[in-house]
Amino acid sequence: MADTLETYIDKTIGTNGDVDAQETAEWREALEEVLQYKGPERVRFLLAELMRYSYFKGVRVPFYSNTPYINTIPREQQPPYPGDRQIERRIKSIIRWNAMAMVVRANKKYPGIGGHISTYASAATLYEVGFNHFFRGKGQNFNGDLIFIQGHASPGIYARAYLEGRLTTEQLEAFRREVEVKGGLSSYPHPWLMPDFWEFPTVSMGLGPISAIYQARFARYLQDRGIKDTSNQRIWAFLGDGETDEPEALGSIALASREKLDNLIFVVNCNLQRLDGPVRGNSKIVQELETVFRGAGWNVIKVLWGEDFDPIFEQDTEGYFIKRADEIVDGEFQKYIVESGAYLREHFYGKYPQLLKLVEHLSDEQLKKMRLGGHDPVKVYAAYKAAVEHQGAPTVILARTIKGYGLGEAGEGKNITHQQKKLNEEEMRLFRDRFDIPIPDDKLADAPFYRPDEKSLEIQYLKDRRSKLGGFVPSRKTLTESLEVPDLKFFDEFLGGSEREVST
Repeated sequence: MADTLETYIDKTIGTNGDVDAQETAEWREALEEVLQYKGPERVRFLLAELMRYSYFKGVRVPFYSNTPYINTIPREQQPPYPGDRQIERRIKSIIRWNAMAMVVRANKKYPGIGGHISTYASAATLYEVGFNHFFRGKGQNFNGDLIFIQGHASPGIYARAYLEGRLTTEQLEAFRREVEVKGGLSSYPHPWLMPDFWEFPTVSMGLGPISAIYQARFARYLQDRGIKDTSNQRIWAFLGDGETDEPEALGSIALASREKLDNLIFVVNCNLQRLDGPVRGNSKIVQELETVFRGAGWNVIKVLWGEDFDPIFEQDTEGYFIKRADEIVDGEFQKYIVESGAYLREHFYGKYPQLLKLVEHLSDEQLKKMRLGGHDPVKVYAAYKAAVEHQGAPTVILARTIKGYGLGEAGEGKNITHQQKKLNEEEMRLFRDRFDIPIPDDKLADAPFYRPDEKSLEIQYLKDRRSKLGGFVPSRKTLTESLEVPDLKFFDEFLGGSEREVST
């Protein structure tokens, strides 16, 4: 990866107008030596000092707000994945099915009742890595992490709670009918409608991000004034890339960095699609958000490419993959998602013969199935771990995903996918087969819910992970303490008055 990036820099900005290539090479060698023997912190310090000194001497250094369109964390810096990936994938697949079935069943019985399949389908890995390894519950002597769930992803959170045994089949059947049916499930996260489940409302869009910022600030306020120990508490906010166009979503990000809220983590699900079309057809939303957040002082982590792409990066010694990825706009990326592997080979890899050669050993089907970063648990885990360990600033994770992931012809990556509320029998069959759900053909038309036996490996693993992390989330507990009313004499000073006129 290092050689690839160096070559890329050579071809783009490194040797452009270089009047002394030998001197440039010596500077790079010196930097490489510092990195090897003194580490990245020293490199960062030296570069910052050189920038500062350049300005002092009147040299105006150009500002580059974007990094290349690659993962922030290269494979060689990834931590080992701590979970059982096979069982976790199995759990995630069952949750995907139940989330889809919940919306389909509701809309078949009550046409037009609504609900969203494609948002959680794109974000399932982002949530499941958190639930299995990061989101801490309200355990003993700890009030738990605070999670702001993206509103349209609520079916997936209900589906997980169903596997946990916290919600019943009857409650799933009453999705979006919480007023009509006691115990029904609200459309979106809302503690007023489900006071024992949801902690925070996150709809209308934009409400979650700004609320999370001020929640993180309030947690620091309590800590700084000795009112409550929140030093170990983290605030997570999940939002969509289209949601960032809401003024509330980005309106207070400068406050978060100014207050050094390193207890705050944004996870932006960059599936490149909003409710009714592309987020950015002719530019790149990931690069745009990186610019905005870096400019505001946030730590930015990009999770764009899954493990399947690592061998390509390592073999790409001339930097053509990075060059091509930087050229493509989101509208083209979306086209690649819905087209065949042959189309991808011709139009993405085929522009440069050197790049095409890197994938000549892969079939069209293999090219089509290569996962993006937001669908790869290893890449997501590495980003989350880096985020919780970062100090001095809030972190935003920009994760590339596919909207409607797993829906196939029913809507995967298509502009219609946000409005997809029903699947026909053949579409459900393909969904079932892709995620290996044991539903017989003769019951597919009903889209039945599926929950493994209580003693199954999936249920035991799921509950064990939550137990080790302090309990189930989301969960809202109302804790009140009775206060002793002081004797009226306590207020004598105030009741007596000062006999002076009060300014109003």
